[in-house]
Amino acid sequence: MKTIAVLMMFVVSAVVARPQAPSGQNTSPIPIISYVNEGVNFDGSYKWSYETGNEIRAQEEGFLKNAGNPETEGQAAQGSYSYTAPDGTRIELTYTADENGFVPQGAHLPTPPPIPEAIQRALEFIASQPPQPEDNQQ
Repeated sequence: MKTIAVLMMFVVSAVVARPQAPSGQNTSPIPIISYVNEGVNFDGSYKWSYETGNEIRAQEEGFLKNAGNPETEGQAAQGSYSYTAPDGTRIELTYTADENGFVPQGAHLPTPPPIPEAIQRALEFIASQPPQPEDNQQ
């Protein structure tokens, strides 16, 4: 009898723990409205873009910088993407990616607070002072 009770508990817990379908969300497939993919070309350039039925858009273009110079050769890209956030806000981001890393720009990204006026004046004062000779005591 105990075995049947334990077995029933496992069955009930398995049924309750099954993955649930998202509630209140559209679960139908979202169509791809446009899709372009060009490259990678012989010169290292490429281009791609797409747009979906739920207004997600993305595009990127890239190329090989300083081709043929092994010391400075590298891939560079620039692009953008946009979508609507769950709160209804339109998010738009542009970016570059190269030897300086990934550099995004967008109105939704946080920005650092301004430097306090007293600290800014102190930094300007320090920068205006002539360099002091170093004491090289040996």
